Amino acid sequence: MLNSPLNRKLRMALIGGGGAGFIGKVHRTAAQLDGRAELVAGAFSSSKDRSRQTALTFGVDPARAYASWEEMLVTEAARPEGERVDFVSIATPNFLHFPMAQAALAAGFNVICDKPMTTTVADAQTLVRLVEETGAVFALTHNYTGYPMVRQAKAMIAAGELGEILAVRANYVQGWMRAVVPEEPAARGTWKDDPLKNGPGATIGDVGTHAYNLARYMTGLQPSEVLGKLTTFSGRHLDDYGHALVRCSNGALIMVTVSQVTHGRLNDLSIEIDGDKASLSWRQEEPNSLTLRQTGQPQRIYDRAPGQAHMNDAGNAACRIPAGHPEAFFEAFANVYSSAYDDMIWRNSGGDRDPRSTIYPNVYDGLEGVRFIEQTVASSNANSVWLPLAAR
Repeated sequence: MLNSPLNRKLRMALIGGGGAGFIGKVHRTAAQLDGRAELVAGAFSSSKDRSRQTALTFGVDPARAYASWEEMLVTEAARPEGERVDFVSIATPNFLHFPMAQAALAAGFNVICDKPMTTTVADAQTLVRLVEETGAVFALTHNYTGYPMVRQAKAMIAAGELGEILAVRANYVQGWMRAVVPEEPAARGTWKDDPLKNGPGATIGDVGTHAYNLARYMTGLQPSEVLGKLTTFSGRHLDDYGHALVRCSNGALIMVTVSQVTHGRLNDLSIEIDGDKASLSWRQEEPNSLTLRQTGQPQRIYDRAPGQAHMNDAGNAACRIPAGHPEAFFEAFANVYSSAYDDMIWRNSGGDRDPRSTIYPNVYDGLEGVRFIEQTVASSNANSVWLPLAAR
């Protein structure tokens, strides 16, 4: 972890986070968990009064609580260098990600954005070009990549401990939609069933992109084409259940299964990876252990235990507390932020960096995720035909 040559905390602006929303409050907590940044400004709500009320709750000066994100970006960009924010975090409905990220990059800010990055591939490609032109840091909060045992597994696979990767099964199964009555207003998230605000894929975009990104992040497999089958069992306009089969350039297969209508399931993200030497599995609801299996050998449980012989450098670096004390959602989210901070500091000091080779999900991963959603939906709509996933 780098020490800031500025000898200060990075300054954060947050778009979203007011009202009944969940993810904005997560961004606020994770961003400040390690004491490397502080929330100093935000457009927390479309109402200036509500934005100021949220600012007081978040410990932000109400004078820097804005009624619109446009006003915030213009005003913050005009502040002296010693006062303006260093980065903007975006925690809003999907359709707002692109215009906000585009404007923030154009104003000279680094960006940390919730997923999916945009609702169209064309918009995602525009953000890629902007990042390449500006040199800004752009991180996408696929937070499951920040779990210590996920990073442990990624390094194990890269070191060849599983051999050649043959297949991946990534499942993300929830049941919360069973409690939603389509005709009745919900406290939050109603926009997720509106294709103009959500984008073309609901559950495949909401949780399917997490599962797909996790498979790609851990294995490094290169996708070539996808076959999708999506449906709805809840009476909504967009999908709430489905499968996506991805064929990779080396012949390996990635199977992504998603549901938000399975009774009794909470936030069950799991992944199994088959290599020709060994296989491993990890489950988000039991995140501090990783299971390795080899034919003819007893299965091995790798516990999150920093400093122990079975832990590698990547796993150790993602840990904050000793073994036996659970590290989970907030800490993983904070690991994405902290890794992005390292690059922000390096950029500020004039250092060169490769925006593609980051430990955190970046703008290129964001483009890949949007392409996965778009092509899976298109495949399903065309009676499940194979469609290309590789960059065009």
